[in-house]
Amino acid sequence: MGKVVITVQMSADASIGPDIGWFEGGAHKDAGEHEIRLADAFLLGRRTYEALAPIWLATSGTFAERVNGIPKYVASRSAPGESLRWNATPVEGDLAGEVRRLKGKHEGDLLTYGCGEFAFELVRLGLADEIRFRVHPIVWSESRRPFHGLGHVRMNLKNSTVFRNGVVLQTYEPVAVE
Repeated sequence: MGKVVITVQMSADASIGPDIGWFEGGAHKDAGEHEIRLADAFLLGRRTYEALAPIWLATSGTFAERVNGIPKYVASRSAPGESLRWNATPVEGDLAGEVRRLKGKHEGDLLTYGCGEFAFELVRLGLADEIRFRVHPIVWSESRRPFHGLGHVRMNLKNSTVFRNGVVLQTYEPVAVE
């Protein structure tokens, strides 16, 4: 059975800015690529899908072939703004039931990027198995934060890895939403 893994990159002040991105090279980048290699599918909200699709569709190479070939499931309260052409299928009907079905269908991880409304809904419904924060050693001072304004998420720390360049990967198990 697959598990839903929410993964997000942020600054030391918990900002999720537009350009946090990868610090170039190093073991933390390898770990992120390994995360994708272990994935069976992406489970994305509409906004994240619409942000990532044009980038990856324009990227080539062996790793891009892996990313582009992985099935994407896109959840949206409204129809996606562009056609689902990035190897994507809409999540239709009951979100909880459909995600449980996808977890049963896939043995590997279902990766979700970002920590906004869609990720919060996955946690609230008890569907998220892990939340991975990649904390970069920079203060970004953006107003966007993980689950900002959506509620409190209680978590248990499962693992923490500090990479040589100062990026810290924190892996949590969500416990409760308050």
